[in-house]
Amino acid sequence: MPFISNTDEQRQKMLEEIGLSEKDLFSDIPEDLRCDRLNLPEALSEHQVRLEARKLAQKNSTGLINFLGGGFYDHYIPAAVRAIISRSEFYTAYTPYQPEVSQGTLQAMYEYQTAICRLTAMEVANASLYDGGTALFEAAMMAMRITRRNRIIVDDTVNPVYRKMLRSYTSNLGIEFVETPWSEGLADREKITAELNDATAAVIVQNPNFFGCLDDFTDLAEAVHRHGALLIVSVYPISLGIIKAPGEMGADIVTGEGQSLGLPLSFGGPYLGFMATRARFVRNMPGRIVGRTIDDKGREGFVLTLQAREQHIRREKATSNICTNQGLCALTAVVYLSLLGKEGLRELAQSCADKAAYAQKRLLEIPNVKTYFPNRWYFNEFVLSLPTVAEKVIRRLLERGIAAGFPLSRYYQGMENALLIAVTEKRTKEEIDLLAHVLEVSL
Repeated sequence: MPFISNTDEQRQKMLEEIGLSEKDLFSDIPEDLRCDRLNLPEALSEHQVRLEARKLAQKNSTGLINFLGGGFYDHYIPAAVRAIISRSEFYTAYTPYQPEVSQGTLQAMYEYQTAICRLTAMEVANASLYDGGTALFEAAMMAMRITRRNRIIVDDTVNPVYRKMLRSYTSNLGIEFVETPWSEGLADREKITAELNDATAAVIVQNPNFFGCLDDFTDLAEAVHRHGALLIVSVYPISLGIIKAPGEMGADIVTGEGQSLGLPLSFGGPYLGFMATRARFVRNMPGRIVGRTIDDKGREGFVLTLQAREQHIRREKATSNICTNQGLCALTAVVYLSLLGKEGLRELAQSCADKAAYAQKRLLEIPNVKTYFPNRWYFNEFVLSLPTVAEKVIRRLLERGIAAGFPLSRYYQGMENALLIAVTEKRTKEEIDLLAHVLEVSL
């Protein structure tokens, strides 16, 4: 196609050809949001741009003591992680469309899959998805392909953002979603089993759930399987250093948010969705799956196997249109896990749990502050019942340099006084004591 310059005359001819005016092209944009021209400032030198960017960056509150959780966590990232993933052979590599010349990239993906399988006690994993929410959506779609059913039961202690994503992604697909209410901080077995029937494709639960409470879904898995449905469990990977793995509970598909595996919070991304399942379901798994093989000369090699992506041979039969941008995030996760090792992950998880236990004990010493779910086990996140509205308290503590937690009233009615607090290995005793002191004087 010859080069066409964008002159006014040629633009007008193109508009006449399609029967539109220039104003018609912008008809979907409200009048009050349109502008006649871009009000761009005068050009700056590179040095001036750096100075301006630094001024803008300084407006962000980066010095807050962080007790926020709700699915995304402030963990320490070893310097070696960035040093390794920033190497040009990793940082600039794209998808291995020709696997035979991408052995290093493929081996990294294979090691990542192996780590996820060991972490979740499952049999196969793919080479990553976009984030925890889209991974859960992909798991629901996968369950419907396997069972040939279109009814999904979702416990409402599953992350509310994930539940909203599930409904948004499937709004035009004719899927029946049933949300079951929680009971005393956990999934209500009676209500879930009452909703189970022979049209149910899957039940979706989370551990630890959005309230931070721990659960064992072994009994629920048995009930789900009796109806021919699948159990999908969303997990927080760091917790798996010390708690029972979903594979040991009988889960069929396991997903989760991999941000805590070496990825910074970064104002919301990029993050990492992981997925693992049973070997018998592998042909219904979306995304890239890397396998290890032997060539005709007896040499070990790595290949993309099953070719589940639409970019490859599956075309309209593809299980997903997941793209490539998560390869570097997956590499980050396997580098992080490799640096920690099995014992290191266990120590990290125990440190988070111990510090959360100390924080809860210290905060419950404040008059009129109570635990919202007494007699519940938790990992590193718990809910407090305050004597006043949680959002007001959060705003007061922000003025003192503390991000105190998450107000559950944003997603759950009747929980105006409920504050969700997360504690990671980065929080010190002094910071926890400061939280307790400032919270007490702010109530």
